[in-house]
Amino acid sequence: MSEPSRPTESPVLSELDQLPDRDREETAEWQASLDAVVRNAGPERAVYLMRRVHEFAARSGTSLPGLLSSDYLNTVPAAAQPEFDGDLEMESRITALNRWNAAAMVTRAARLGLGGHISTYASAAWLYEIGFNHFFRGKDGDGSGDQLFLQGHASPGIYARVFLEGRLSRDQLDAFRREAGGHGLPSYPHPRRLPWLWEFPTVSMGLGPLGAVYQARFNRYLRARGIKDTSASRVWAFLGDGETDEPESMAALSLAAREGLDNLTFVVNCNLQRLDGPVRSNSKIVQELEARFRGAGWNVVKTLWGEAWDPLLAQDTTGRLVRRLGEVPDAQLQTLAARDAAYIRKSFFTGDALSALSASLSDAQVVELFENSRGGHEPLKVYAAYRAAVEHRGAPTVVLAQTVKGHALGPAFESRNANHQMKKLTIDQFRVMRDLLELPIPDSALAGDQVPYWHPGENAPEVRYLRERRAALGGPAPLRRVIATPLPKPPAKPFEALEQGSGHQEVATTMALVRLVKDLMRDGRSGARWVPIIPDEARTFGMESMFPTAGIYSPLGQTYDPVDADQLLHYKESTTGQLLVEGITEAGSVAEFTAAATSYATHDEPMIPFYIFYAMFGFQRTGDQFWALGDQVGRGFVVGGTAGRTTMTGEGLQHGDGHSHLMAATNPAAISYDPAFAFEIAVIVRDGLRRMYGDQPENVFYYLTVYNEPKPQPAMPAAPGVEEGIVRGIYRFRPAEPAAAGPRLQLLSSGTAVHWTLRAQELLASDWNVHADVWSVTSWTELRRDAMRADDARMRGEERTPFVTRALAGAPGPVLAVSDWMRQVPDQISQWVEQDYYSLGTDGFGLSDTREAVRRYFRVDAESIVVTALDRLARAGQIPPATVTRARARYGLDG
Repeated sequence: MSEPSRPTESPVLSELDQLPDRDREETAEWQASLDAVVRNAGPERAVYLMRRVHEFAARSGTSLPGLLSSDYLNTVPAAAQPEFDGDLEMESRITALNRWNAAAMVTRAARLGLGGHISTYASAAWLYEIGFNHFFRGKDGDGSGDQLFLQGHASPGIYARVFLEGRLSRDQLDAFRREAGGHGLPSYPHPRRLPWLWEFPTVSMGLGPLGAVYQARFNRYLRARGIKDTSASRVWAFLGDGETDEPESMAALSLAAREGLDNLTFVVNCNLQRLDGPVRSNSKIVQELEARFRGAGWNVVKTLWGEAWDPLLAQDTTGRLVRRLGEVPDAQLQTLAARDAAYIRKSFFTGDALSALSASLSDAQVVELFENSRGGHEPLKVYAAYRAAVEHRGAPTVVLAQTVKGHALGPAFESRNANHQMKKLTIDQFRVMRDLLELPIPDSALAGDQVPYWHPGENAPEVRYLRERRAALGGPAPLRRVIATPLPKPPAKPFEALEQGSGHQEVATTMALVRLVKDLMRDGRSGARWVPIIPDEARTFGMESMFPTAGIYSPLGQTYDPVDADQLLHYKESTTGQLLVEGITEAGSVAEFTAAATSYATHDEPMIPFYIFYAMFGFQRTGDQFWALGDQVGRGFVVGGTAGRTTMTGEGLQHGDGHSHLMAATNPAAISYDPAFAFEIAVIVRDGLRRMYGDQPENVFYYLTVYNEPKPQPAMPAAPGVEEGIVRGIYRFRPAEPAAAGPRLQLLSSGTAVHWTLRAQELLASDWNVHADVWSVTSWTELRRDAMRADDARMRGEERTPFVTRALAGAPGPVLAVSDWMRQVPDQISQWVEQDYYSLGTDGFGLSDTREAVRRYFRVDAESIVVTALDRLARAGQIPPATVTRARARYGLDG
């Protein structure tokens, strides 16, 4: 019996297999040559030759796909290291002092129960020191200096350096994490808490790298539009390898490469540890990151091994050592850094070739290889990597620097899984550290229970050297500096147009706001300062009219013929475009907004970012970034378009936003408004420009919610106090007939809900002889904050009445508050209203239907407001309960 035939395996085809081979004989010769190398010299030699040929082809300009990973070696070999332009011995002493003082500061704080982190900076000390001494530009030179996104957990080392520099005192170091008195040092980089030092908050992991990409892009945007020459500024972002697991860390890599942001450098401290253990225990995070960054189009520079490895690698003619370095998983490298020579020889130098290679090494040298000789711990290796980064053109660079977490803190800390949670050293451990760092600290200084800070003196060579290096680079860093530059007062005409109303024409408040911004952008004095930011919804918000006039920013301009070129509102990209159309990325949009919102400090150039997003996809999706925006002291206008839970017909659960105002209320820097009319928008925006960009700018940003439901826009009422009420949060829009007899009550509402209460006011009067005043509440949150400030004043013995209490004082009847938001939004002010208070809202998930049906579902339509108002009056004994029953039946609400 014959054997069954085997199925033919389908060949794996590449793109080259689809091209006709014009010389099959030549192709066969190349393949045979490769086979011969494998047979005679082994696969390692074949791989080596293929890599060298690939690299040669790339250098020769041959178009080939790039390799996604390289050998587990330094990108800059020892023979190619540039000459070091500093005093290595002096910088070593400075770094030792910084290590000591950082550990001392955290240890002293930890004894008070305040915590702190030691091990991250211990691993990254040279990554920072080389940058501060040779690369990071300060603000005293030309331009704006460099922007430094420093790793949050490494902040003690930065404080230690600033202390050595003379910008912090011992008392201030002792106030680490003791901020309640107003003079302490924040735990991490917090510009709002230490505004003269920190520029960028980075300890919400992942946000720093994302912000750095968009900061580099915004620097180019400023230059392209002729606002400021930022060509000398470089953005440096320091992050840990564990931090790269955060989606935001990697979210904008392709943008940075696509736009050729060679003004951007990431430095990833690859100490191979997360907070609680290895980053990639069974694989290699450096190789993974190299592939991800290379695949995204970045230049990758690896500095993995110190000079102790150089002679060994030079002897590795077979490639066995390189292969071994590439196959050992990260968790094993961590173990090797903490074990003795016998263990290392047995578990790493396996096989005859590697055993022979290590035979000439002493036990101390073997331990040194893994414990100390990592690229990130050696200044010459770090210097070579940074030099390669700043000299690269055409793409951003990432430096992958291998270190040991807890380096130089002693065996109890180095490479231990728990070292992130280890907050203090004992005095004996400090003695070991002193000896290791060769610091001139006498035993007498370590005789007590409290470890001392150590400063060599104001005129010590180390301090002079440090200051000289910083002076040569343009002054101290990090440094935040604000030069007050108020913007010109905006023209009155655009605001007046909204204040006059639209007559019978129906206009959505979204359209009214967009029209206002478009008109303000035309102003010759401050119009160029506006930075519209849209995450791919410009047409939804009616902003396509800005395309041909303002242009969409692109560093490439427009290299194609737009499909709608023959239309009036065609898509126009330009190198000097004003609009930033970010694509479908709210995270990227907020990062861009933050860069623009803080330009007044970063570049001494106040800009007015205007970020408009779709419904809940702002505060819900990027709330952490908005918190960082407040921490970074950003200013500008954030706009929730198509707001509310019932105004977007047919969109349903994921788009019905009834909660963003609650999220915004938790952010102390967010000034939140829910305007109902175009004239309210005019008043709010004008006041926002005054507060954020006037003679005494405030550290706030504005959040406005606007709606897509067209309505006739009334003119601004002429009654006194209307403008103040709009700004402060409440004013009476339409009072009841003053002489009308019958029960009375107060209807409070915001945003689109004002239209429902106006209709309810009419029904109450015509159907039930009940008379209501309608109040427009432009900001429930600002009313609450004002009331809380009044409470605080009373605690200090001052008599002060909240604005909402004064506004409603003596108003007859109960108060019914209505909004297109969850009831918690209007309930924010209930305790400061003297009348009986009740609210209606849109609690729960949204759903798809007509606006009318959805509002009836949530019981917030005009008829539901009427029934609820009558019920409150009945409970107060002002009307019979039977009236409520009749009203339910009349309006179909008794089912």
